[in-house]
Amino acid sequence: MRISHTQHDAVSAAKTVEPLQHTILEAIRQFDTCTIANAIEHFRVRLRNEGFTRPGLRCVTGGAARLIGYAATCRMRSADPPMSGNAYVDRTDWWEAIGLLPVPRIAVFQDLDATTSGASTIGEVHAAILKAFQCEGVITNGSVRDIPAVSRMEFPMFASAVSVSHAYMHIVDFGAPVEIFGLPVRSGDLLYADVHGVVSIPHDIAARIPEVASGIRAKERKIIDLCQSPEFSLEKLLQAVQTKQ
Repeated sequence: MRISHTQHDAVSAAKTVEPLQHTILEAIRQFDTCTIANAIEHFRVRLRNEGFTRPGLRCVTGGAARLIGYAATCRMRSADPPMSGNAYVDRTDWWEAIGLLPVPRIAVFQDLDATTSGASTIGEVHAAILKAFQCEGVITNGSVRDIPAVSRMEFPMFASAVSVSHAYMHIVDFGAPVEIFGLPVRSGDLLYADVHGVVSIPHDIAARIPEVASGIRAKERKIIDLCQSPEFSLEKLLQAVQTKQ
């Protein structure tokens, strides 16, 4: 079988991903994305204005989902008919590429026509397919649909909006870098999403994140408890704020 360029890129990216232990992923999930972002700052591996989505992305399937996994990237178009084929079912090679990534996985769709077409990138059928391939949910800069059905499926969808029709939605390529609300995402990136948005967690520090996050949260809790205590004073507040972790 002839391997396409996008297949080759996706296979190469998947082979470079070193999966973390499940216990580490679950330890990260105990904190919200805000605390995880603060913990990443501790390591000074990137600028503080990098590594997270800008405002506008939300979990449209409701609840307070916390979604963590390795990104399976895909770029799509919806404004015009594809040069060949019809829809995502004409690119079943992408499903094979998803299976090469470690679990858990997150499908990450960039709709290149999101600002003009307003079409849905994913609905109930595609969500069921992705869940069968052990994707925990989907993140997209575009719109989604079939909200009640996908909610019952317990498949969180983080998107900009909802839309009635998929219009001409079709896959352009997969495994390539995408950008979602200002966040660059590469295939295999470790992503964590909740009600605040999405943060990308660098692989080389991920295992140390829970311990740092725990220290940050403990200090924050101490300050909050003091502010709500009848023993509050400016002197005690300054002491609590200035105390190192």
